[in-house]
Amino acid sequence: MGPTTVTVLPDRDGQRVLRCAGEFDFNTLAPLRAACDTAVTAPGVERLVLDVRGVTFGDSTFLNLLLTLYRTCDLQLVGPLPRQLARLLAVTGVDRMLTIKDATADGAAE
Repeated sequence: MGPTTVTVLPDRDGQRVLRCAGEFDFNTLAPLRAACDTAVTAPGVERLVLDVRGVTFGDSTFLNLLLTLYRTCDLQLVGPLPRQLARLLAVTGVDRMLTIKDATADGAAE
């Protein structure tokens, strides 16, 4: 599997898009957490969009970050969700709370 990466795309229309790829767990979450912290306090950013199409694994610390962001900002996930992430969100019921868009349907996060 490739490295865990977080790519910050140029802000557009009040949205900050973070493209996430790889495994996100206790040991690898720090760069994503830092990028999210920066995004939610950035002037002019009204929505945080996480493009999670490349996420191969997310654990409870990743889930906790998603829940924290849900409570503190306008959060949107862009998929389709990878199988493991979809299962994590479904089993915990978080998939019913979050806004999840399918990028293949409307070109979101491109």
